[in-house]
Amino acid sequence: MPEGNNIPADLDWIRAAPEGEEGPGPWIEIAYGKDDDAVYLRETSDPENIVTTTQKKWDAFVLGVQAGEFDHFVEGVE
Repeated sequence: MPEGNNIPADLDWIRAAPEGEEGPGPWIEIAYGKDDDAVYLRETSDPENIVTTTQKKWDAFVLGVQAGEFDHFVEGVE
């Protein structure tokens, strides 16, 4: 996995926005490393601030979201 500021320049970013939503967001964007196990995350309002994790950790997070493990973070949010 890349360390420091060694973020690949040719990443294909995928915007996680609600269907039909356009505009600047802010939205979360993800990109998958081509030659490694890395998953990159950034916010459209601060695209230079990139967080890197592994595919295994990303998959565990997605499964947790699907299972409702993080629902308590959004209780009362509309």
